[in-house]
Amino acid sequence: MGHWIVAGFMILLAMGLGPAAWAHSKVSQTHPADGAVVQGAPAAVTMIFDKKIRLTKVQMSHGDHAPVALDLGAQKAFLHDFSLPLPDDGPGVYTIKWRGLGEDGHAMQGSFSFQVE
Repeated sequence: MGHWIVAGFMILLAMGLGPAAWAHSKVSQTHPADGAVVQGAPAAVTMIFDKKIRLTKVQMSHGDHAPVALDLGAQKAFLHDFSLPLPDDGPGVYTIKWRGLGEDGHAMQGSFSFQVE
C-alpha cells in the first residue's frame, strides 16, 4: 500500500513542478556557435531561443577589456530570434552573457563563447 502513496506523491510532484520547468526558454542556436573558431569578428551575434523571451541585458567580454553592453535597440517584445550588432575587438575569445524574461515572468540567463582568429 505504501508504494501506491509514494507513486501518487511522485505524480503530483511532477505535475506541480513540470510546468514551471517547461516554461524556461533555452538557447537552441547561436551564431557564431558556442565554441566555434571564426575568421574575423562577425558584424552581429545571433541567438535563437526555443520559446519566446524578452532580452533585458546582453554583454560581450573580450580579453582584458571591460564587458561591453550590446545594443538591444528598442526591442520590448517577446521573440524567438535576436540579432545584435557586435563590436570588432580583434582576435581572441568573445564571451556573450545574456539575461532575459520568459513570457511567464521567469528570469533566465546564459552565456556562450567563440574565438576570433
